[in-house]
Amino acid sequence: MYYVYILLNETKTRTYTGVTDDVNKRLAEHNIGRVKSSSPYRPYKIAHTESFATLSEARQKEKFYKSTTGRRKLKQMEALQ
Repeated sequence: MYYVYILLNETKTRTYTGVTDDVNKRLAEHNIGRVKSSSPYRPYKIAHTESFATLSEARQKEKFYKSTTGRRKLKQMEALQ
């Protein structure tokens, strides 16, 4: 099982979208600074997750959320406000 996850930082100014097979482990990696691109904006909390049977499906959804249309959809989600 693979998950697309969206993290929101504490000040609610930055999101991070990624794919993993263990969301809690990945969140911990973000919060201790192992992910260079998200490190300056720590700490994060999980705002949204979706599960997929295959990695390719999860990557496709991740790509959507990183697109302009996907970003607009993310802004409409209650968890990200």
